[in-house]
Amino acid sequence: MRVLLIGAGGYLGRFVADRLLADPAVQLTALGRGDDADVRFDLATGSPGALTRFLDAVHPGVVVNCAGTTRGGARDLTRHNTVAVATVCEALRRSGCGARLVQIGCSAEYGPSQPNSSTAEDAVPRPGGPYGVSKLAATELVLGSGLDAVVLRVFSPAGPGTPAGSPLGRLAEAMRRAMQAGDGELKLGGLGVQRDFVDVRDVARAVHAASLSAAQGVINIGSGRAVRLRDAAGVLARVAGYSGVLNELDGPPGAHLAHSGHSGHGGHAGHTAHTPHPRPAIGHPRGEPDHHTASVAFPYPDGCGSWQQADVRTARDRLGWRPRINLEESLADIWMEAACRI
Repeated sequence: MRVLLIGAGGYLGRFVADRLLADPAVQLTALGRGDDADVRFDLATGSPGALTRFLDAVHPGVVVNCAGTTRGGARDLTRHNTVAVATVCEALRRSGCGARLVQIGCSAEYGPSQPNSSTAEDAVPRPGGPYGVSKLAATELVLGSGLDAVVLRVFSPAGPGTPAGSPLGRLAEAMRRAMQAGDGELKLGGLGVQRDFVDVRDVARAVHAASLSAAQGVINIGSGRAVRLRDAAGVLARVAGYSGVLNELDGPPGAHLAHSGHSGHGGHAGHTAHTPHPRPAIGHPRGEPDHHTASVAFPYPDGCGSWQQADVRTARDRLGWRPRINLEESLADIWMEAACRI
């Protein structure tokens, strides 16, 4: 099976490429903007006609699109997440290759969810920001294209390669700096949100399964379990061996973040430093910290509110897919990479 992978140099694309290359039945061609791609092509500026000619020459059986961006203003997000997908769909319609399309979507398309609920694929999408809007528009283009296509709505990916600018990446970096400086207390903000974290290697397995299946429409890819970011911080402290106190800057009165209470690791319990002041921006402490305290905030800017949890029954039933890697292993890999930074 010849697979054309678009966006192989990105966070998800690298693991998808590894997974597909491990299948001896797959012949992989990578298309992207980077020098490491087999063929260089920019979906945001390239024409559907040029991509059609390439498809007719390569004649893939499956096209996997991992390309896109999470950063930038509405114009950049629309260009890289929506216009780019329109180019792929139009090129596939014009081409005679008849390839199946596996499009990587995002849980930000759903927007905020009711606490303690699981979001299924039939939920009405209400994205809370321009990123989610741009990804939802791409999904609608794919679903309305008439192609043999499936959209994998990936929830919050984690594990090796997690971008340093992501909430989990920033959390690991703040902890590394605290340990390096000998800070006995780490103050963190924005930890009240709950997200469905799924390991990036499990996402790659889902893409592989979707490439081989006949499933169409939208399929959620997540763990099926929401985890509070403060609990993830406690697990990270345990795997990192951080013996200091984790205090939450902006939790509700009486709440606390302590790895002794949230991750099963012995240590000191830290109580909430709750004040009526607004939450600071990333990297700006609420006050002047003393020598033994590191202070930093972590807002979660995905427009999804305080809660997201995937209903993953469709992935199980239609792809035969279940997540295998637990969050502790994902966080251990994130920490390993953070600890190796100088």
